[in-house]
Amino acid sequence: MFWVDGQSQQTIDILDRSFQYGDGCFTTMLVLGGQIQHFHDHQRRVDECLKVLRISTLDWDVVNVWINSALQYIQHNGTHGTKNLHNTNKSHRDKAGIKLHVSRGSGGRGYSAKNIAKPTVTISTFDFPSHYSTWQDSGVELGVCQQALGLSPLLAGHKHNNRLEQILMKDEMDQANEVDGVVLDISGNVIETTVANLFWRKGQTIHTPQLTQSGVAGVMRKQVLTALNQAALSVTMSDYCLSQLMKADEVFMTNSILGIAPVTRISETQFNIGTVTRSLQGQLNS
Repeated sequence: MFWVDGQSQQTIDILDRSFQYGDGCFTTMLVLGGQIQHFHDHQRRVDECLKVLRISTLDWDVVNVWINSALQYIQHNGTHGTKNLHNTNKSHRDKAGIKLHVSRGSGGRGYSAKNIAKPTVTISTFDFPSHYSTWQDSGVELGVCQQALGLSPLLAGHKHNNRLEQILMKDEMDQANEVDGVVLDISGNVIETTVANLFWRKGQTIHTPQLTQSGVAGVMRKQVLTALNQAALSVTMSDYCLSQLMKADEVFMTNSILGIAPVTRISETQFNIGTVTRSLQGQLNS
């Protein structure tokens, strides 16, 4: 189901700048028992990206009304839900997803953003991917992408709407019969997978890429970093080459819909599912 500025529809203006140029940002949110998980962190990441892109801020009071329409739709189509966005009742275990997509709006000629009246907000719902539960329980096997991410410090960390690099890398993994793959940047640094952030443990230290030159800093990545700090575990964010990742004692991947899933293979190297991974899953997986 799709809503454009709160109206149920499946079309957009042909001059929409996200359609024309990828001019905007998005976030995907897990719905559990009628509640969007970590909603305020998703809101914050959208606000931060809009600021970088110099797109007008959203009226969240209005957007929340539109989001509640999506939650009602989920409820009425078989997923237990609630009309209250911030309801804390987690007794229902059914899961679904909501995507919040923001475009700068419609109009303009060429790249100039002058005279764009207001952003366009598209909200859509989707089913929880059935294979994610298997990934959480049994782990994920990854390839390694031969294509590399370019460096873009201006946009690094943000989930803007231009995802061409990820599309090409996911296609590469599809052609290689891999479900996902480790992605490096052109400097040879480990960044992420095509769909998730990466963490690994070596000895007593947890490592994750710092994402200052490329990549997406996900909402679940933030939750994991917070949990690790609260547990007083040693965490290092830095630049890492692939050989450092391959020497890990355990590896896991994260995104907002998947939560946390262990990685059991990268290319030809096998990894055991570790105690840190399982502990974080017990704490953070919905």
